[in-house]
Amino acid sequence: MTTEIHPLAPHVLPFFITAPGESDGLMTFAILFMIAAVLSVGLLYLHLHSIPERMMHQKANKAQFEIVAVLALLALFTHINIFWVAALLLAMVTVPDFSTPIQSIAESLARMARREGVPPPAGQVAEPDGVPPASGEAVAGKEA
Repeated sequence: MTTEIHPLAPHVLPFFITAPGESDGLMTFAILFMIAAVLSVGLLYLHLHSIPERMMHQKANKAQFEIVAVLALLALFTHINIFWVAALLLAMVTVPDFSTPIQSIAESLARMARREGVPPPAGQVAEPDGVPPASGEAVAGKEA
C-alpha cells in the first residue's frame, strides 16, 4: 500500500475527517452533546411535573396538598395528562376552610347553652362564672 494521495483526491481534507487509527473528535462531541441534551430534557420534564406540588407548598391546606401530590404522581407514572391538569387546577384553587368556622359556632352554642342552665357535657366542669373551660379542655384534675 502506498502513502501517496491519489491525484484526483483533494489535498486538504475537512477537520471532521480523521486519519485511520485516530479518535474521532466530532463523534465524541456528538455523544457528549446527546447525553447532556437527554439529561436536560429529563430534568425539564420532571421540573414541569412538579409545578402543582411547588404551588401547593405556599398554601397551608395539608389534605389538598396530598391530593395534588397523588394526582401529580399518577400523571408522572401513567402518562395520563388529565391527572396533571387536575392537579394544576386544584393547586390554583383555594379550598375554603369549613371546619374552623363550624367548630367556632359549635363552641359558641355550647357556651350559650351552659349560660342558660343546661348542664355541661360529661367530663367537663363549668367555671364558677358559668363559662366552660377553653375549647375542649378536660378539667379532670380541677376541683369546682
